[in-house]
Amino acid sequence: MVEKYSQFRAMLAVTRASLRAIFRSPSAVIFGLGFPLIFILVFGFVSGGGVSVAVALKNPGDTSNNIIRGLLDNPVIRLSNNLDSTSVRQDLERGRIAAVLSIDSARSPAGFPQYRIQTRTSAASADKYPILKMALSQTIRYAEERNVPEQYRLVSVEELPMLQGRRYSMIDFILPGMLGFSLLSAGIFGVAFIFFNLRQTLVLKRFYATPINRQNIVMGEGLSRVLFQLLTAVVIILVGHFVFNFTLVHGFITFLEMLILSFIGLVVFMGFGFIVSSVSKNESSIPPFANLITLPQFLLGGTFFSTDVFPNWLQKVCEILPLKQLNDAMRNVAFEGAHLPDCTKQLGILAIWGFVVYFIAIKTFRWE
Repeated sequence: MVEKYSQFRAMLAVTRASLRAIFRSPSAVIFGLGFPLIFILVFGFVSGGGVSVAVALKNPGDTSNNIIRGLLDNPVIRLSNNLDSTSVRQDLERGRIAAVLSIDSARSPAGFPQYRIQTRTSAASADKYPILKMALSQTIRYAEERNVPEQYRLVSVEELPMLQGRRYSMIDFILPGMLGFSLLSAGIFGVAFIFFNLRQTLVLKRFYATPINRQNIVMGEGLSRVLFQLLTAVVIILVGHFVFNFTLVHGFITFLEMLILSFIGLVVFMGFGFIVSSVSKNESSIPPFANLITLPQFLLGGTFFSTDVFPNWLQKVCEILPLKQLNDAMRNVAFEGAHLPDCTKQLGILAIWGFVVYFIAIKTFRWE
């Protein structure tokens, strides 16, 4: 007897085959499972790490001071390692630290410690100073309740005149990050798609048959991307400056230095694009591979928020990312008034990435 055809079994067979196809598709797995997990992990670390601000102490070595010990134990406070008074003042004027604290202690006639605290902040640190005041109040209250009877508690806090530095607005942080991410995305996605399509349509192979040498073929295509993206960078910077008052400390000089940084960053990021175009088997696999490179840097590169919100171990990971170094160099040049020779750390890390990436790109590049 012929078994009756089961629509239900047929549906299950289709479901099983389709499910296998989904799990065999890297784009489906990465977009459907990988990216949500990455977002959850990153923003989980943000909330878990809490808010913190950096401060400088005039007498950090006085560990017998209960207030200083309390600040050292407070997770909201990060003590600056910079001990040079001139550098500390520059950090304060540029908004790198929330304030400079001077904490002196003496003894009351009854033998209990009394504290005199002086704080100095700047206009550039106006957004961080309220967080410091809250943390300082908690530390003072804890030290008093723990160590001094109520009738002898005495802590005086004096706010010294604010340093009049440049006021740090949100656009001064956001614009360099968005410019850096724009260069990263264009360098990777743009190069990956264009060279994959040139390879698939055999245009590269036809170019290879002409008298022009192959290095100049790649250079010509790459140069067109560089010129277009630098034009985009010009528009972004000028709109930010003239419409939203984005800070260019040294005017046209700063503008030129930002374009040079954009060029350096774009060249490094294009190396990633060459690798992605070479390892991708088909056009649909380009976005997953490209996003594996761009998304972690977008989240951990200080694009929209400072990496100070992350735990210390994750901040160290952020420091090795090329986008983080490009963003830092952009902000140092645009707002702090630094010049390219002052950005040797950031440029050095970008150079290392460029060497490694292009070494891999040369080994993996395919003409067919």
